[in-house]
Amino acid sequence: MSTIRITKKFNFETGHALYGYDGKCKNVHGHSYKLSVTVSGKPITDNTNPKFGMVIDFTDLKKIVNEEIVDVFDHATVFNQNTPHVELAKELMARDHHVLLVDYQPTSEMMVIDFAQKIRSRLPENIKLHAIKLQETESSFAEWFASEN
Repeated sequence: MSTIRITKKFNFETGHALYGYDGKCKNVHGHSYKLSVTVSGKPITDNTNPKFGMVIDFTDLKKIVNEEIVDVFDHATVFNQNTPHVELAKELMARDHHVLLVDYQPTSEMMVIDFAQKIRSRLPENIKLHAIKLQETESSFAEWFASEN
């Protein structure tokens, strides 16, 4: 049976600030992120299986990505926990804002690495994460490929 790739797309809104950056992105701002997750595997050949003919049910992939990424990052503000932004984060949290403190600079590049690790850990053994694309703006995105990692 052939190996097939399938892709599911997601959207979420997230704010962040890049501590130490020498441009406008040092300020707190946000993006309407578009996330594409591509997995690969062989379609199920057992015609008694309710998932017959599928690599993975899109609903199952959606559940994984929503639980690990979208539900966590949507309408959150993300700061690197190792920067002075922690003081701002504490103030926002005290005002009941959804804040995430991560152990990396919250760039699209670092976010796709984080997302890849989270998604890979939840995929069934026979399904491989092939690629992730995180689009920050209409003209800017970061991509992660399993073949390069």
